[in-house]
Amino acid sequence: MTRMLFVNLPVTDLDRATAFYAALGFVNEPRFSDDTAACMVWSEAIFVMVLTHDKWKTFTSRPIPDTASSEVMLCLSCESRDEVNALADAAGNHAGTADINPSQDYGFMMSRSFADPDGHVWEVMWMDPAAASGEAEVQQTA
Repeated sequence: MTRMLFVNLPVTDLDRATAFYAALGFVNEPRFSDDTAACMVWSEAIFVMVLTHDKWKTFTSRPIPDTASSEVMLCLSCESRDEVNALADAAGNHAGTADINPSQDYGFMMSRSFADPDGHVWEVMWMDPAAASGEAEVQQTA
């Protein structure tokens, strides 16, 4: 079986969270969604489970951090610089916060970040395929 990543995120408003991720291009998988959780698919191997607080609490007794906290920053790779910009801008236009951290551009790689409506921080990045494969020398321009 192919390895897959399921990111579980507690959310205060399941409908808002589902709409937010759909606006970024995630697709809802109804087989794993109900009135307490929505499975939002990014790729054949990456799934984001947005869970109501009550559902979240069935998995752990650890407290849910407030929206001003950051425990992790999740990073998604993109096909192009334009896709990075489109995703970060879409987040800001759909109840999220674009550029929650400063954008970065090293020439061979660039990234922007955003927070979803519940404060979960995401980074979207693009890297030149030649630099990623080692075919090109990495020269930072930042």
